[in-house]
Amino acid sequence: MANLKEIRGRITSISSTMQITSAMKMVSAAKLKKATDAIVMLRPYSEKLQEIIANVSATTELEGISTFTAEREVKKVLYIVVTSNKGLAGAFNSSVIKELNNTIGNTQHEVEILSVGKKVYDAVRRTRKVYDNQSAIFDGMSFQVVSNFMEHVMRDYKEEKFDKVFVIYNKFINAATQEVKTEQVLPIAMAEKDETVSTDYIFEPNAAEILNVLIPKSIKTQVYKAILDSIASEHGARMTAMHKATDNAEALRNELKIFYNKARQAAITNEILEIVSGAEALKNS
Repeated sequence: MANLKEIRGRITSISSTMQITSAMKMVSAAKLKKATDAIVMLRPYSEKLQEIIANVSATTELEGISTFTAEREVKKVLYIVVTSNKGLAGAFNSSVIKELNNTIGNTQHEVEILSVGKKVYDAVRRTRKVYDNQSAIFDGMSFQVVSNFMEHVMRDYKEEKFDKVFVIYNKFINAATQEVKTEQVLPIAMAEKDETVSTDYIFEPNAAEILNVLIPKSIKTQVYKAILDSIASEHGARMTAMHKATDNAEALRNELKIFYNKARQAAITNEILEIVSGAEALKNS
């Protein structure tokens, strides 16, 4: 009977776990819709902004127009690494941290980390130099928040504290698929001058001043897009992970129920045999 009591306790515990994982799945599904809408709306804007910069730079003499486009000898690299503040999302966080470690392992340059997310901060704070920790931005995520900390990054890049800046994040493909991406943020890769580009612009006041406005905005937008991609990927990964966890818990619960029913049936059979044996003994006496 003690064995049956233990099995009943396990069944109850697994049922409670199923309720939690199922609720987390539904919460992530609701958040995923909002996050997906945000990234889907931003991507065309970001792509068009980069297209305009590429077209203008390809058709205009812009030698030395911006510090953000100039290549220089690489001595120190800053990695902006985007994870989440919470776990229970499958390989969402570990895949980004693994990509960071592989990338850093192959570089000979000095490295600093700008962490966006507690998971990456906890992973690197004891072994790497942390430039900044922006894990709190998820509480009030907006373009202005990203713009504020990117202003510091761009200022330090201008002062040559960094020679290159990369962002590592999970790109959202769909609810079940996320792709780890490493993108160069600074310096911006400008297109080669091309007289065959068909896009014709009328500049007011001039191309140089326009690019000096568009380039910083493009840098901030690129990082903002990466963070929105990561947020959508996080909810998709957590929804998928909780769906699998719920299915696994249900399968385990069903197995335990079958085992419990068999054990209970065996116990009842033994009790019946004991009663029959006792009755037979009394009858013979």
